[in-house]
Amino acid sequence: MEEEKKIYSHEIVITSILTLCPILVGVFLWNRLPDMVATHFDAQNVPNGWSSKVFAVFGIPLILFLMQILCIAVTKFDPKNKNMSRKMISIIIWIIPIISIVANGTILLYAIGKTIDVGLIVNLVCGILFLAIGNYLPKCRQNYTVGVKTPWTLENEENWNKTNRFAGWCFLFTGVCFLVNSLFTLTAVLFLVIPVCGLLPVGYSFWLYRKEK
Repeated sequence: MEEEKKIYSHEIVITSILTLCPILVGVFLWNRLPDMVATHFDAQNVPNGWSSKVFAVFGIPLILFLMQILCIAVTKFDPKNKNMSRKMISIIIWIIPIISIVANGTILLYAIGKTIDVGLIVNLVCGILFLAIGNYLPKCRQNYTVGVKTPWTLENEENWNKTNRFAGWCFLFTGVCFLVNSLFTLTAVLFLVIPVCGLLPVGYSFWLYRKEK
């Protein structure tokens, strides 16, 4: 138990540093960055949102760092965190650092004139994350941090297990859609797939509840 806790703390330090690493890159590239940096793009890789250089370099990584600390705290103080697998905890801890490096790296490279296919990168990263989460969702036992948390899953362990197995398949399907969409970058497709991925497991959980009644 003590060894596992030590690895966990080590992981927190590493991922927190990685989340803030883009700040160093931004400082290094400071003189090459424009005063206004494109921080949002449409499906055709055209910028449609800008931020000041200061916010792009310091603000975005710091916001993501605060989100990382929040995720760690929520996971650590979950009364049922012992039910979460070690791999799922690692996924939770690594999601935001990966997003920080990829998102901030893309923004900074684009700002200095590099040709970046933003749609391709977003779809690939999201696809991999959905596949990773979908693979481990069915293995999650009841907790308050990860999984489909409805009144019916938290009340009934069998409902939880069935719902999260179903949600795992939904996440895997969504991940595949993201990967396929990296070739086409059709925003409309994702606007349909993501809500379905989120709503179907909830509806399935309620259906199981009604079926038991």
